[in-house]
Amino acid sequence: MFEFEIKKECKYTHARTGVLHTPHGDIQTPVFMPVGTQATVKGVLQRDLKEIGSQIILSNTYHLYLRPGHELIREAGGLHSFMNWDKPILTDSGGFQVFSLEGMRTVDDDGVTFQSHLNGSKHRFTPEFTMEVEEALGADIAMCFDQCTTAGTSYEESVKAMERTHEWARRCKEAHKRQDQALFGIVQGNMYADLRMESAKAISAMDFPGIAIGGLSVGEEKDVMYEMLDVMYPYITREKPHYLMGVGSPDCLVEGVARGIDMFDCVLPTRLGRNSCALTSQGRLTVRNAQYAHDFSPLDPECDCYTCRNFTRAYLRHLIKAEEMLAPMLLSLHNIYHLHRIMSRIREAIDQDCYPEFLREFRQSGWYCC
Repeated sequence: MFEFEIKKECKYTHARTGVLHTPHGDIQTPVFMPVGTQATVKGVLQRDLKEIGSQIILSNTYHLYLRPGHELIREAGGLHSFMNWDKPILTDSGGFQVFSLEGMRTVDDDGVTFQSHLNGSKHRFTPEFTMEVEEALGADIAMCFDQCTTAGTSYEESVKAMERTHEWARRCKEAHKRQDQALFGIVQGNMYADLRMESAKAISAMDFPGIAIGGLSVGEEKDVMYEMLDVMYPYITREKPHYLMGVGSPDCLVEGVARGIDMFDCVLPTRLGRNSCALTSQGRLTVRNAQYAHDFSPLDPECDCYTCRNFTRAYLRHLIKAEEMLAPMLLSLHNIYHLHRIMSRIREAIDQDCYPEFLREFRQSGWYCC
């Protein structure tokens, strides 16, 4: 029920196109996945996500466990039925969210005890329990429970987190029973090349259906992230889909694909939309700025999304200044479409054997701005 086919590989980079077969449909890769943290992509209707070409969305185990609860979602027939989304879904394990609760959680070798950010109630996640929650949610792809560390974490603490991640991956794999759900292992190791290589080898050896790379884009410089991707690549199983977690700026998408990444997710397009910003072919545009008050051109003259076909910068700025909810909705829709359009052009360039040229031109263009 889950298979990954590599269709075309670039001769001069690690870029490739492929097809990810899942119970709820095929996914053309490389792919960007909009984030629907609480069973909704903020401000964007499911209907509109389909119309702009969203192939798969991501939801958050931590948030859905706290509210409305995985048992309620199981009762509703699973996450697909609950949110009325008939295409593929990926759920993370909640590991990143739990470990971001600084001062509100304690970690031991068995799992993590934490307080809810909603009401302070106490909860405990173990690898086995996260598998129970993710199986109840019923996404096509589930993630192992891991321990994420931020940039600047000491070598010794990074070793401990990596070793826990490996042990928890083994426990997740043993506990995971749902046959119609693929479980991905997660590579950790912070910004230490030797740990990243060790983790890539260990997770690859466990033979998960896919391999995710966690703990990047957590405060480090982008060049450091690219360096970590480069050192890991030789040790990650080529035939499996490679998923770079939490990364979605245009430059990181293009550079990540060149380093063998097939799947990306990020809250960036909707977060920017809620903060009056648009991603365009000329770079990032802050629509609330006064210079756009009498600008009757579209957000991006090169874009054919619903927002750009129908509304001007002046109108969108008016909505923002009037605090109308339509403004972040239209901007978020455009931003997601913008990233989908980049991924489409990436796939086309790889299939036409011209990805190095695309990469060079992209680096010189406004699209590279994030």
